[in-house]
Amino acid sequence: MTMKLLHLDASSLGQHSVSRELSAAIVDQLAREIPSLEISYRDLTAQPLPHWSPVQDAESPAAQLGQDVLNEFKAADVIVIGAPMYNFSIPSQLKAWIDRVVIAGQTFRYTENGPQGLATGKRVIVASSRGGVYSSGPAAGLDFQENYLRAVLGFIGITDIEFVRAEGVSMSAEHKVKAIASARDRIGSLATKAA
Repeated sequence: MTMKLLHLDASSLGQHSVSRELSAAIVDQLAREIPSLEISYRDLTAQPLPHWSPVQDAESPAAQLGQDVLNEFKAADVIVIGAPMYNFSIPSQLKAWIDRVVIAGQTFRYTENGPQGLATGKRVIVASSRGGVYSSGPAAGLDFQENYLRAVLGFIGITDIEFVRAEGVSMSAEHKVKAIASARDRIGSLATKAA
């Protein structure tokens, strides 16, 4: 049986990006473990999505792009997201993608008992990079990156969400090397779950 993986990157740092390095390593590991894996890739910085706005014409390029992004997401069994922390949250490029996939009647619906997620059965692995340390300590209250991603993905029914985190990458060169090495160790244990 073929499994489909959608790989997204949202960092603006190109070859210097830690989240891009980690998301690529996650995809490579999964591809080694799952030979039938079909991978599609979307670089949200190189080809940014326009910010969402109501579209009057369903045939317009903006409407078609939105539908393509939604279809790509709905078809995926696994989504790997390279998500750096920018100003305590996510890049606006990633938010523009989220606005294309969190759609009433498509990935969630409102019921008498409250909202119900319709995008169940998907696995999401987020490669999270941060310049400082936000998972614990005095800056933990400023983490609107991982908390937001857990909340919005959970809202549409995705509960299998894992984070591969490299923190403190801007604190020192030594700390960056250790943070990336620790994240790479975590990738090995995440990937085995998919097999």
